[in-house]
Amino acid sequence: MNCKNCNNTLRASQKFCDECGAKIIHNRLKPKVLAQQINEQFISIDNKFLRTFIDLFKQPETVIIGYIEGTRKKYIDVLQYFAIALTLAGIQVFLITTFFKEALDFGSAFMEGFNSATSQTKNPFADFNFDIFTKYQGLIYIISVPFSALGTWLGYYLLGERRYNFTEHLVINLYYSAQVIIVSAVLTILFLVFGLDYLIVYSIIAIPNFVYFFYVLKRIFKGPFWEAFTRFIFVMITYFISFSIVGLIFFILGIIIAIMAHN
Repeated sequence: MNCKNCNNTLRASQKFCDECGAKIIHNRLKPKVLAQQINEQFISIDNKFLRTFIDLFKQPETVIIGYIEGTRKKYIDVLQYFAIALTLAGIQVFLITTFFKEALDFGSAFMEGFNSATSQTKNPFADFNFDIFTKYQGLIYIISVPFSALGTWLGYYLLGERRYNFTEHLVINLYYSAQVIIVSAVLTILFLVFGLDYLIVYSIIAIPNFVYFFYVLKRIFKGPFWEAFTRFIFVMITYFISFSIVGLIFFILGIIIAIMAHN
């Protein structure tokens, strides 16, 4: 018998491949087997998802540095965890656009003023649809991660903290982003159930997200609180500069597209 994943020769008594570590499946795929796999991966108390989720709050450095240094069995792989987060974000968007459409009306004074301005004649943003930020939320998450990784890598590089390369900073930001997306998706639905405005919800969530980001970076890069906080402020400056440059590029492109469409 050979492993179906790597074709390594297996003994009849083996439960896992000693070459690639894959679990040996002897039974055909049936509802009972599928239910057991779902329970093992997502429901049982000792599953990887729950362990990863909890430890990213309790000891994020163990999950993230462990993955960077080669620990791949105890926690969910970073790309798989990010994919789960995007799936939950997709469910969030579906629920919002299906059951909470009124939350996307942006009834705040700020948005009313903006909508009033965009209603002016020959305004290139008159037909701009803010729903695009909700509909393409997953794509925005994916695009934003490399730039956030660039911000943290460049910030710590300029501070002389160069133990992790850009790809490893990408892992840090993927785990952080996935955790934030999962929590945000769940909290957004809960808050909307109680009738809170969409912008208010994101304003409530934004501050804890930055606090958690500081917590993650402090646990990874160590150091006394005020030293870590000062470094975090510097990293955030580079973080926002990189995002601002990219945002400016997209903003200019948006203006060009809007003007061309209006004409």
